[in-house]
Amino acid sequence: MTGPAVVLIHGAWAGSWVWNPLLQPITDAGMRPIPVTLPGVGETLDEPAELDDVVAAVIGQIPDVEGPVVIVGHSGGGVVATNVAEALAERVAGVVYVAGMMLPSGGSFVDACDRAGLTAPVGISRYLEYSADGALSTVPAEAAATIFFHEAAPDDAVAAARKMVPQRESARLISPTWTPERFGRLPRCYIEATLDRSVPIQAQRQMQDLVPGATQVTLDSDHAPQLSATAAVASAIIDFVVAVTPQPVR
Repeated sequence: MTGPAVVLIHGAWAGSWVWNPLLQPITDAGMRPIPVTLPGVGETLDEPAELDDVVAAVIGQIPDVEGPVVIVGHSGGGVVATNVAEALAERVAGVVYVAGMMLPSGGSFVDACDRAGLTAPVGISRYLEYSADGALSTVPAEAAATIFFHEAAPDDAVAAARKMVPQRESARLISPTWTPERFGRLPRCYIEATLDRSVPIQAQRQMQDLVPGATQVTLDSDHAPQLSATAAVASAIIDFVVAVTPQPVR
């Protein structure tokens, strides 16, 4: 297949499995979905996992990709998507955020929540469990089902919640670094989730105000529309890819 590559970056405590429902729709649209695995989470827990390590791991999984590339970041994967796009600006056609962290250079989710008037702890933060040294965090399955997946079918929500794994805090508590000349010139799309209990809609819209210029798509979904609004989020991503890439799509 020679269509545009769609690089899919998962968020904290998750894995490439969060994108499984979208792989077939993206493929059917003539595109190449590439779900990547990040270091510092689950099976890669022992790998170096500062932001530069995470970005290098993503870039290392797409070295032979030719043609236009669209980067998609879910949740905290949005920070990684931003830095990957900054590093590969010449190859990237656009960036999509799925209820993701679209932040100013050097900014944080905490900053965005503060600006939005949200009182800490926000979202999943109050439920996190930490290792004795504080280096790892874990989401209890019950909290994951309630905060991340509450609009999905119950069986799907429970199954997804049980897949959540420990995450290195060094890979989670990260802020992007980008320039107007590289990431700043790229087309962007923000897919917001109005029922999100993890990244509240107020925070999502604050981030869009802080980093203006993205096309907005609004879904009445939870934090993981890949499971709860599969067709809608697939359509939004595909439409954006078609809009920003010159190659025809089947």
